[in-house]
Amino acid sequence: MKRNSIITTVVAGMIAATGQTALAQSFDGKTIEYTIPFSESGGSAQWANFYAPRLSAALPGSPTMVVRYRPGAGSTEGANWFQGQQDQGDGLTIFGDSGSTKFPYLLGDPRVRYEYAEWQPVLASATGGVVYLPPDLGAKFDGDMDDLKEEFYLYGSQGATTLDLVPLLAFKMLGLQVDPVFGVKGRGDGRLMFERGEANIDYQTSSAYIANVLPLVESGQAVPIFSWGSLDDNGVIVRDPTFPDLPTFKEVCEATDGCETEGVAWDAYKAFFVAGFANQKTIFLPSSASAETVATYTDALRSIVTAEGFKDDAAEVLGVYPQMTGAAAVEATKQATSITPEAKQYVLDWLKADYDITME
Repeated sequence: MKRNSIITTVVAGMIAATGQTALAQSFDGKTIEYTIPFSESGGSAQWANFYAPRLSAALPGSPTMVVRYRPGAGSTEGANWFQGQQDQGDGLTIFGDSGSTKFPYLLGDPRVRYEYAEWQPVLASATGGVVYLPPDLGAKFDGDMDDLKEEFYLYGSQGATTLDLVPLLAFKMLGLQVDPVFGVKGRGDGRLMFERGEANIDYQTSSAYIANVLPLVESGQAVPIFSWGSLDDNGVIVRDPTFPDLPTFKEVCEATDGCETEGVAWDAYKAFFVAGFANQKTIFLPSSASAETVATYTDALRSIVTAEGFKDDAAEVLGVYPQMTGAAAVEATKQATSITPEAKQYVLDWLKADYDITME
Protein backbone atom coordinates (compact mmCIF):
# COMPACT_ATOMS: atom_id res chain seq x y z
CA MET A 1 0.00 0.00 0.00
CA LYS A 2 2.78 2.42 0.82
CA ARG A 3 4.47 1.89 -2.56
CA ASN A 4 1.20 2.30 -4.43
CA SER A 5 0.42 5.49 -2.51
CA ILE A 6 3.79 6.95 -3.44
CA ILE A 7 3.28 6.08 -7.12
CA THR A 8 -0.19 7.62 -7.11
CA THR A 9 1.10 10.82 -5.54
CA VAL A 10 3.98 11.20 -7.99
CA VAL A 11 1.84 10.51 -11.06
CA ALA A 12 -0.84 12.92 -9.82
CA GLY A 13 1.82 15.58 -9.53
CA MET A 14 3.02 14.91 -13.07
CA ILE A 15 -0.52 15.13 -14.41
CA ALA A 16 -1.23 18.34 -12.50
CA ALA A 17 1.94 19.84 -13.91
CA THR A 18 0.62 19.34 -17.42
CA GLY A 19 -2.70 20.97 -16.65
CA GLN A 20 -4.64 17.75 -16.05
CA THR A 21 -6.52 17.02 -12.87
CA ALA A 22 -7.16 13.29 -13.12
CA LEU A 23 -5.59 10.99 -10.57
CA ALA A 24 -3.52 7.98 -11.54
CA GLN A 25 -5.75 5.08 -12.43
CA SER A 26 -6.01 1.99 -10.28
CA PHE A 27 -5.80 -1.54 -11.64
CA ASP A 28 -7.42 -3.06 -8.57
CA GLY A 29 -9.03 -6.39 -9.49
CA LYS A 30 -7.74 -6.22 -13.09
CA THR A 31 -5.66 -8.67 -15.13
CA ILE A 32 -2.95 -7.33 -17.44
CA GLU A 33 -1.79 -9.45 -20.37
CA TYR A 34 1.91 -9.00 -21.10
CA THR A 35 2.50 -10.52 -24.53
CA ILE A 36 5.90 -11.77 -25.70
CA PRO A 37 6.24 -12.79 -29.38
CA PHE A 38 8.55 -15.71 -28.63
CA SER A 39 8.50 -19.13 -27.01
CA GLU A 40 8.75 -19.46 -23.24
CA SER A 41 12.29 -20.90 -23.27
CA GLY A 42 14.37 -17.92 -24.40
CA GLY A 43 15.79 -14.66 -23.13
CA SER A 44 12.61 -12.67 -23.73
CA ALA A 45 10.73 -15.03 -21.44
CA GLN A 46 13.40 -14.58 -18.75
CA TRP A 47 13.12 -10.80 -19.11
CA ALA A 48 9.31 -10.74 -19.07
CA ASN A 49 9.05 -13.03 -16.07
CA PHE A 50 11.57 -10.89 -14.21
CA TYR A 51 9.52 -7.73 -14.71
CA ALA A 52 5.98 -9.14 -14.52
CA PRO A 53 5.74 -9.69 -10.74
CA ARG A 54 7.53 -6.43 -10.01
CA LEU A 55 5.22 -4.51 -12.29
CA SER A 56 2.21 -6.18 -10.72
CA ALA A 57 3.36 -5.01 -7.29
CA ALA A 58 4.26 -1.48 -8.41
CA LEU A 59 1.14 -0.58 -10.38
CA PRO A 60 -1.70 0.99 -8.36
CA GLY A 61 -4.14 -1.73 -7.28
CA SER A 62 -1.58 -4.55 -7.70
CA PRO A 63 -3.21 -6.17 -10.75
CA THR A 64 -2.64 -9.76 -11.80
CA MET A 65 0.03 -9.90 -14.50
CA VAL A 66 -0.12 -12.78 -17.00
CA VAL A 67 2.69 -13.36 -19.50
CA ARG A 68 1.39 -14.67 -22.84
CA TYR A 69 3.55 -16.18 -25.58
CA ARG A 70 2.81 -15.67 -29.28
CA PRO A 71 5.83 -17.07 -31.18
CA GLY A 72 6.04 -17.22 -34.93
CA ALA A 73 7.77 -15.72 -38.00
CA GLY A 74 10.71 -14.46 -35.96
CA SER A 75 8.34 -12.53 -33.66
CA THR A 76 6.55 -10.63 -36.46
CA GLU A 77 3.36 -12.61 -35.90
CA GLY A 78 3.10 -11.42 -32.31
CA ALA A 79 4.02 -7.85 -33.26
CA ASN A 80 1.38 -7.84 -36.01
CA TRP A 81 -1.11 -9.06 -33.43
CA PHE A 82 -0.20 -6.18 -31.11
CA GLN A 83 -0.61 -3.70 -33.94
CA GLY A 84 -4.19 -4.89 -34.13
CA GLN A 85 -4.64 -4.10 -30.44
CA GLN A 86 -3.98 -0.37 -30.78
CA ASP A 87 -7.48 0.47 -29.58
CA GLN A 88 -6.81 -1.28 -26.24
CA GLY A 89 -6.01 1.89 -24.33
CA ASP A 90 -7.05 0.81 -20.86
CA GLY A 91 -3.59 -0.38 -19.86
CA LEU A 92 -4.59 -4.05 -19.70
CA THR A 93 -2.64 -5.00 -22.83
CA ILE A 94 1.13 -4.48 -23.02
CA PHE A 95 3.76 -5.87 -25.36
CA GLY A 96 7.44 -6.73 -25.09
CA ASP A 97 9.55 -6.81 -28.25
CA SER A 98 13.15 -7.74 -28.99
CA GLY A 99 15.78 -7.00 -31.60
CA SER A 100 14.21 -9.82 -33.61
CA THR A 101 11.12 -7.63 -33.86
CA LYS A 102 13.02 -4.45 -34.72
CA PHE A 103 15.16 -5.97 -37.48
CA PRO A 104 12.38 -6.94 -39.93
CA TYR A 105 10.94 -3.47 -39.41
CA LEU A 106 14.29 -1.83 -40.21
CA LEU A 107 14.75 -3.98 -43.32
CA GLY A 108 11.28 -3.42 -44.76
CA ASP A 109 10.23 -7.06 -44.38
CA PRO A 110 6.84 -7.48 -46.10
CA ARG A 111 5.60 -9.59 -43.19
CA VAL A 112 5.72 -6.47 -41.03
CA ARG A 113 2.34 -4.87 -40.55
CA TYR A 114 3.30 -2.98 -37.40
CA GLU A 115 4.45 0.58 -36.96
CA TYR A 116 6.76 1.43 -34.07
CA ALA A 117 5.91 5.12 -34.33
CA GLU A 118 2.37 4.29 -33.19
CA TRP A 119 3.44 2.39 -30.06
CA GLN A 120 4.25 4.01 -26.72
CA PRO A 121 7.47 2.78 -25.05
CA VAL A 122 7.57 2.82 -21.25
CA LEU A 123 10.73 0.74 -20.60
CA ALA A 124 13.80 0.11 -22.75
CA SER A 125 16.23 -2.61 -21.71
CA ALA A 126 19.75 -2.96 -22.98
CA THR A 127 21.27 -6.40 -22.95
CA GLY A 128 24.23 -8.40 -24.19
CA GLY A 129 24.95 -11.84 -25.51
CA VAL A 130 27.60 -14.55 -25.50
CA VAL A 131 28.80 -16.88 -28.27
CA TYR A 132 29.88 -20.34 -27.18
CA LEU A 133 31.22 -23.59 -28.63
CA PRO A 134 31.38 -27.24 -27.58
CA PRO A 135 34.55 -28.07 -25.61
CA ASP A 136 36.47 -29.67 -28.50
CA LEU A 137 36.15 -26.51 -30.60
CA GLY A 138 36.41 -24.16 -27.65
CA ALA A 139 39.84 -25.58 -26.89
CA LYS A 140 41.08 -24.19 -30.23
CA PHE A 141 40.09 -20.62 -29.42
CA ASP A 142 43.03 -18.45 -28.39
CA GLY A 143 41.67 -14.95 -28.89
CA ASP A 144 41.14 -15.16 -32.64
CA MET A 145 39.18 -17.44 -34.97
CA ASP A 146 42.02 -18.29 -37.35
CA ASP A 147 42.33 -21.90 -36.12
CA LEU A 148 38.57 -22.40 -36.34
CA LYS A 149 37.95 -21.32 -39.93
CA GLU A 150 38.32 -24.84 -41.37
CA GLU A 151 35.51 -26.20 -39.21
CA PHE A 152 31.94 -26.55 -40.43
CA TYR A 153 29.28 -25.20 -38.11
CA LEU A 154 25.56 -25.77 -37.67
CA TYR A 155 23.61 -22.99 -36.00
CA GLY A 156 19.96 -23.11 -34.96
CA SER A 157 18.44 -19.85 -36.20
CA GLN A 158 15.11 -18.07 -36.02
CA GLY A 159 15.86 -16.51 -39.40
CA ALA A 160 18.42 -14.25 -41.02
CA THR A 161 16.26 -11.13 -40.57
CA THR A 162 15.66 -11.72 -36.86
CA LEU A 163 18.08 -10.92 -34.05
CA ASP A 164 20.18 -13.73 -35.52
CA LEU A 165 21.26 -11.22 -38.15
CA VAL A 166 23.93 -10.01 -35.72
CA PRO A 167 25.64 -13.38 -35.14
CA LEU A 168 25.26 -14.47 -38.78
CA LEU A 169 26.91 -11.25 -39.99
CA ALA A 170 29.60 -11.57 -37.31
CA PHE A 171 30.30 -15.18 -38.32
CA LYS A 172 30.66 -14.07 -41.95
CA MET A 173 33.03 -11.26 -41.02
CA LEU A 174 35.15 -13.76 -39.06
CA GLY A 175 35.32 -16.08 -42.06
CA LEU A 176 33.51 -18.98 -40.38
CA GLN A 177 31.70 -21.63 -42.42
CA VAL A 178 28.32 -21.56 -40.70
CA ASP A 179 25.24 -23.32 -42.05
CA PRO A 180 22.17 -21.90 -40.28
CA VAL A 181 19.26 -24.22 -39.63
CA PHE A 182 16.38 -21.80 -40.00
CA GLY A 183 12.98 -22.16 -38.40
CA VAL A 184 13.59 -22.44 -34.66
CA LYS A 185 10.95 -20.49 -32.73
CA GLY A 186 13.27 -18.86 -30.21
CA ARG A 187 16.89 -18.72 -29.08
CA GLY A 188 15.95 -21.20 -26.37
CA ASP A 189 15.25 -23.75 -29.09
CA GLY A 190 18.64 -22.98 -30.61
CA ARG A 191 20.25 -23.73 -27.26
CA LEU A 192 18.41 -27.04 -27.06
CA MET A 193 19.82 -27.97 -30.48
CA PHE A 194 23.30 -27.26 -29.09
CA GLU A 195 22.63 -29.38 -26.02
CA ARG A 196 21.44 -32.29 -28.20
CA GLY A 197 24.52 -32.05 -30.41
CA GLU A 198 22.48 -30.86 -33.40
CA ALA A 199 24.37 -27.53 -33.49
CA ASN A 200 27.98 -26.76 -32.65
CA ILE A 201 27.89 -22.98 -32.34
CA ASP A 202 25.33 -20.89 -30.50
CA TYR A 203 24.73 -17.60 -28.78
CA GLN A 204 22.24 -16.53 -26.13
CA THR A 205 21.24 -13.13 -24.86
CA SER A 206 22.57 -12.38 -21.39
CA SER A 207 19.46 -13.34 -19.41
CA ALA A 208 19.14 -16.72 -21.12
CA TYR A 209 22.90 -17.29 -20.98
CA ILE A 210 23.01 -16.67 -17.25
CA ALA A 211 20.02 -18.92 -16.58
CA ASN A 212 20.60 -21.74 -19.03
CA VAL A 213 24.13 -21.76 -20.44
CA LEU A 214 26.28 -21.05 -17.39
CA PRO A 215 25.30 -24.48 -15.99
CA LEU A 216 26.56 -26.01 -19.27
CA VAL A 217 29.81 -24.07 -18.92
CA GLU A 218 30.22 -25.18 -15.33
CA SER A 219 29.66 -28.81 -16.29
CA GLY A 220 32.15 -28.62 -19.16
CA GLN A 221 29.58 -28.87 -21.96
CA ALA A 222 30.11 -25.39 -23.40
CA VAL A 223 32.97 -22.91 -23.73
CA PRO A 224 32.20 -19.16 -24.05
CA ILE A 225 34.48 -17.40 -26.55
CA PHE A 226 33.26 -13.80 -26.84
CA SER A 227 30.46 -11.39 -26.02
CA TRP A 228 28.89 -8.81 -28.30
CA GLY A 229 30.10 -6.13 -25.90
CA SER A 230 28.40 -2.99 -24.66
CA LEU A 231 28.31 0.70 -25.60
CA ASP A 232 29.95 3.32 -23.42
CA ASP A 233 28.62 6.87 -23.12
CA ASN A 234 30.50 7.85 -26.29
CA GLY A 235 29.01 5.06 -28.40
CA VAL A 236 32.22 3.00 -28.38
CA ILE A 237 31.99 -0.79 -28.06
CA VAL A 238 33.65 -1.91 -24.82
CA ARG A 239 33.64 -5.12 -22.79
CA ASP A 240 30.28 -6.22 -21.50
CA PRO A 241 30.08 -5.31 -17.79
CA THR A 242 28.25 -8.57 -17.12
CA PHE A 243 31.05 -10.62 -18.72
CA PRO A 244 34.16 -8.46 -18.28
CA ASP A 245 36.53 -11.41 -18.64
CA LEU A 246 35.30 -12.24 -22.14
CA PRO A 247 36.66 -10.41 -25.19
CA THR A 248 34.17 -8.57 -27.34
CA PHE A 249 33.40 -9.48 -30.94
CA LYS A 250 35.28 -6.32 -31.91
CA GLU A 251 38.42 -7.56 -30.12
CA VAL A 252 38.16 -10.99 -31.75
CA CYS A 253 37.52 -9.43 -35.15
CA GLU A 254 40.59 -7.21 -34.81
CA ALA A 255 42.67 -10.30 -33.95
CA THR A 256 41.33 -12.47 -36.78
CA ASP A 257 42.84 -12.34 -40.27
CA GLY A 258 40.50 -10.73 -42.79
CA CYS A 259 38.04 -9.28 -40.27
CA GLU A 260 37.87 -5.48 -40.32
CA THR A 261 36.46 -3.06 -37.76
CA GLU A 262 36.02 -0.22 -40.21
CA GLY A 263 34.22 0.14 -43.52
CA VAL A 264 30.68 -0.57 -44.65
CA ALA A 265 30.49 -4.12 -43.25
CA TRP A 266 31.48 -2.90 -39.81
CA ASP A 267 29.10 0.06 -40.03
CA ALA A 268 26.24 -2.29 -40.88
CA TYR A 269 27.18 -4.68 -38.08
CA LYS A 270 27.33 -1.88 -35.53
CA ALA A 271 23.99 -0.43 -36.64
CA PHE A 272 22.24 -3.74 -36.04
CA PHE A 273 24.18 -4.38 -32.85
CA VAL A 274 22.79 -1.10 -31.50
CA ALA A 275 19.25 -1.96 -32.59
CA GLY A 276 19.54 -5.48 -31.27
CA PHE A 277 21.34 -4.96 -27.98
CA ALA A 278 21.73 -1.33 -26.86
CA ASN A 279 17.91 -1.24 -26.74
CA GLN A 280 17.10 -4.85 -27.34
CA LYS A 281 13.85 -5.21 -25.43
CA THR A 282 11.09 -2.66 -24.91
CA ILE A 283 7.75 -2.63 -23.10
CA PHE A 284 5.03 -0.87 -25.09
CA LEU A 285 1.54 0.37 -24.48
CA PRO A 286 -0.79 0.68 -27.48
CA SER A 287 -1.23 4.02 -29.24
CA SER A 288 -4.64 4.60 -27.67
CA ALA A 289 -3.33 4.44 -24.11
CA SER A 290 -3.99 7.75 -22.42
CA ALA A 291 -1.32 10.05 -21.05
CA GLU A 292 -2.58 9.07 -17.60
CA THR A 293 -2.01 5.37 -18.32
CA VAL A 294 1.43 6.01 -19.77
CA ALA A 295 2.38 8.12 -16.73
CA THR A 296 1.13 5.41 -14.36
CA TYR A 297 3.23 2.73 -16.06
CA THR A 298 6.24 5.02 -16.33
CA ASP A 299 6.20 5.83 -12.64
CA ALA A 300 5.69 2.20 -11.68
CA LEU A 301 8.64 1.11 -13.81
CA ARG A 302 10.80 3.97 -12.54
CA SER A 303 10.05 2.91 -8.98
CA ILE A 304 11.09 -0.64 -9.88
CA VAL A 305 14.45 0.20 -11.50
CA THR A 306 15.42 2.68 -8.77
CA ALA A 307 14.39 0.46 -5.85
CA GLU A 308 17.00 -0.67 -3.36
CA GLY A 309 18.38 -4.06 -4.37
CA PHE A 310 17.09 -3.89 -7.96
CA LYS A 311 20.52 -3.71 -9.55
CA ASP A 312 21.69 -6.79 -7.68
CA ASP A 313 18.53 -8.70 -8.58
CA ALA A 314 18.75 -7.62 -12.21
CA ALA A 315 22.43 -8.53 -12.44
CA GLU A 316 21.63 -12.13 -11.52
CA VAL A 317 18.89 -12.49 -14.14
CA LEU A 318 19.36 -9.82 -16.83
CA GLY A 319 22.96 -8.79 -16.44
CA VAL A 320 24.36 -5.34 -15.69
CA TYR A 321 22.68 -3.11 -18.28
CA PRO A 322 20.74 0.17 -18.45
CA GLN A 323 16.99 -0.03 -17.81
CA MET A 324 15.51 3.18 -19.24
CA THR A 325 12.11 4.72 -18.52
CA GLY A 326 10.23 7.86 -19.57
CA ALA A 327 11.92 10.16 -22.09
CA ALA A 328 15.05 7.98 -22.11
CA ALA A 329 13.02 4.96 -23.22
CA VAL A 330 11.36 7.01 -25.96
CA GLU A 331 14.69 8.29 -27.28
CA ALA A 332 16.34 4.85 -27.12
CA THR A 333 13.45 3.38 -29.10
CA LYS A 334 13.72 6.07 -31.77
CA GLN A 335 17.42 5.30 -32.21
CA ALA A 336 16.87 1.55 -32.28
CA THR A 337 14.17 1.74 -34.97
CA SER A 338 16.03 3.86 -37.52
CA ILE A 339 18.93 3.04 -39.86
CA THR A 340 21.04 4.80 -42.50
CA PRO A 341 20.30 3.92 -46.13
CA GLU A 342 23.89 2.71 -46.68
CA ALA A 343 23.83 0.24 -43.79
CA LYS A 344 20.40 -1.00 -44.80
CA GLN A 345 21.46 -1.58 -48.40
CA TYR A 346 24.61 -3.45 -47.38
CA VAL A 347 22.59 -5.86 -45.29
CA LEU A 348 19.94 -6.29 -47.98
CA ASP A 349 22.66 -7.15 -50.52
CA TRP A 350 24.29 -9.63 -48.13
CA LEU A 351 20.98 -11.34 -47.33
CA LYS A 352 20.30 -11.75 -51.05
CA ALA A 353 23.78 -13.04 -51.85
CA ASP A 354 24.17 -15.50 -48.95
CA TYR A 355 20.59 -16.60 -48.24
CA ASP A 356 18.63 -15.59 -51.32
CA ILE A 357 16.41 -13.45 -49.08
CA THR A 358 14.79 -10.37 -50.52
CA MET A 359 12.44 -7.93 -48.84
CA GLU A 360 9.66 -8.34 -51.40
